[in-house]
Amino acid sequence: MTSGPILARASCRADLAGGTVDLWPLYLFHPGAVTVNLALSIKTECVIRPHRAPHIVLRSRDTGREDRFPNLKALLAAKGAKHEIGWFLCRFFLREHASKDGFVLETHSESPAGAGISGSSALMVATTAALARYCGLRLSKEQIRQIAQNVEAQIIRVPTGCQDYYPGLYGGVGAVHLREDGIHHERLPVPTREMNQRFLLAYTGAPRQSGINNWEVFKAHINGERRVARNFDDITAIAVAMRQALLAQDWEEVARLLQAEWKLRKTNAPGITTPLIERLVKAAWNHGARGAKVCGAGGGGCVVFFVEPEAHEQVEAVLQEIGATMLPFRVASRGLSVQG
Repeated sequence: MTSGPILARASCRADLAGGTVDLWPLYLFHPGAVTVNLALSIKTECVIRPHRAPHIVLRSRDTGREDRFPNLKALLAAKGAKHEIGWFLCRFFLREHASKDGFVLETHSESPAGAGISGSSALMVATTAALARYCGLRLSKEQIRQIAQNVEAQIIRVPTGCQDYYPGLYGGVGAVHLREDGIHHERLPVPTREMNQRFLLAYTGAPRQSGINNWEVFKAHINGERRVARNFDDITAIAVAMRQALLAQDWEEVARLLQAEWKLRKTNAPGITTPLIERLVKAAWNHGARGAKVCGAGGGGCVVFFVEPEAHEQVEAVLQEIGATMLPFRVASRGLSVQG
């Protein structure tokens, strides 16, 4: 066991194309499925501070949630906890752990709650990596992804997609290829300066629940709704084209594909868009934006906008005037970091 403090950090993400197709087994029905996303400089972190006393504290600085257990046995016997991510992952990593020493596990996310930029998945990655280091385990990034995704499914109790974990693990602009032989991450060599100039992120102030929206779409697909299946064929084709457009730095095509993806996604299930989102998108378009889509499953949260560099400030100003909160970011070139 590690005796000193451990700090793990992972980035949130903005998804550009191919979301929801990354739910198993949906992508197996759409050959060539891929998702495209970028890692944000909006971070999550987990700190573990071991101590000699047996008590364990799980604390979230951004939500104010805290749990205290007199010892590990009490944590494992508990029926629930306020800090669900910490509690579920501690149960996984420490159920065969015999140490009498305790620790403080403290997390923090710079993402607003329910923003749709995978704050929970990034925090799952950071907390998984921190606990693995605490236990002296050497896990690959793919093993960290698998544990984080499976445990998050236990928490939200619906299927989870895989793409949300990769930006936090690898950073940069990436494509996640979804194949019969497994999931493969590809780092796309797109200049971050260009991405920083051309994308804006606005928070609507209305948290969304990705598990609910994704579950409705998932059920419709599995139940054989042909309209949803055709939409996913089209979304897959758009994601494949988005990867190519980014590699070619064809920004006009990137904007067109972003707009096409959003138009399709809105037809998958009710509640994916809202009147405020539609108002923001229309206003941004009238002031120089060339594409927009909701991050994640929709229903609120964040909207990512593609803008020409010269229209950046103008679009930002009109979005704030309507009531959105801008989330400044840069593409995070570095992936998961663990110290200690």
